[in-house]
Amino acid sequence: MVDFFKDLLLSFIPVFIAMDAVGTLPILLGLSETMVARERARMVRLAMLTALFLGLGFIALGKIVFLLMGIEVADFLVAGGLILFILATRELLTERRGEQVAADGEMIGVFPLGTPLIVGPAVLTTLLLLIDRYSIGAVVLSFIINLTITWLIFAQGNRIASFLGRSGLRAASKIAMLLLAAIAIMMIREGITEILMAL
Repeated sequence: MVDFFKDLLLSFIPVFIAMDAVGTLPILLGLSETMVARERARMVRLAMLTALFLGLGFIALGKIVFLLMGIEVADFLVAGGLILFILATRELLTERRGEQVAADGEMIGVFPLGTPLIVGPAVLTTLLLLIDRYSIGAVVLSFIINLTITWLIFAQGNRIASFLGRSGLRAASKIAMLLLAAIAIMMIREGITEILMAL
């Protein structure tokens, strides 16, 4: 039992850092700029379910799928980074109508919020490394606890949105999209670096 709790603690910390819920919250607010509270809450629930199933599926099948398809983590980084960069650029350069954003809420909950922002290459790579070092039960539990913490942080999104108001959310949206573009470039850079180092 002592070993289990030790494994739980040692696996909890790297997953918590990789998930970075506090850093993702501004992007959540930016993506849901024109949504009402109910729509934002629904989007967060869908994002949590997406992240949960993706994380658990990756723990169970990730290594096998990557080996069978010949996919490296670096490939995942570059692909995810490119898609995120396109999304951020589109949001920065165009003015989207509120109705269109609300209609896209379910899709936004899956991508980019559920993945790769909540559970992306950093979290998936961390999980792969952890299941080689610690008991799988401890890793799964630490992942679920981290998702619960992320959900609790995201649940404050409606309060923060009410405090900021429409103009504050519009400003936060543009800043969040710049952050998202920067995260995308970082993912692409790390992926390309890993690919070049493997040559």
